[in-house]
Amino acid sequence: MFPAYWSRAVADLAQGDSVMAELVERYTGATLVSRGDAFGTLARSIVGQQISVKAADAVWRRFAERVGEMAPAPVMAMCESGQLEGCGLSRRKIEYLGDLSLHFVAGKIDPSAWSALDDRQIIDKLIAVRGIGRWTAEMFLIFHLLRPDVFPLDDIGLQRAVNERYFAGEKQTRQVLAEFGERWRPWRSVATWYLWRSLDPLPVEY
Repeated sequence: MFPAYWSRAVADLAQGDSVMAELVERYTGATLVSRGDAFGTLARSIVGQQISVKAADAVWRRFAERVGEMAPAPVMAMCESGQLEGCGLSRRKIEYLGDLSLHFVAGKIDPSAWSALDDRQIIDKLIAVRGIGRWTAEMFLIFHLLRPDVFPLDDIGLQRAVNERYFAGEKQTRQVLAEFGERWRPWRSVATWYLWRSLDPLPVEY
């Protein structure tokens, strides 16, 4: 899934911003991509918490093989029965995955209703799940729902990129970064994606 707004967004961002114009030109043809699997995306984010990308990939493979079907009901059943022990997940992450599954099974998280909700409402629903904080919810808005105007101020990569590209490497306060990001509204997700690319040319997927 690709964002329908991408072409308009990059044109707007490049106009009057030489840094964005250079990044847009450098990464022409690449865009945000959604896997289209809400539960899998959130489960993957929990599995990958506080470990390296390589380690997260290895644990995810073992977890996915053990579960078989990556869906809320099977995952919840395996969390409750203790069948996920030994696949590299900590006890706490197994609890988090169980709570995530329960929220889906009980209808507390309902992807079919998200189109009617704004970003704030979706964040509130997601952070009610154990193990999901604001940063994870914002990544979900950007990478799964492809929401165009998310600005994840707590993301270290975003902070670093803005500081390096616009402030000669000088660290700025959260308030300064928030105010600076207003120049990219209503395409702050897209601006963030390009700033991430300035640090790592390989696109991130969740």
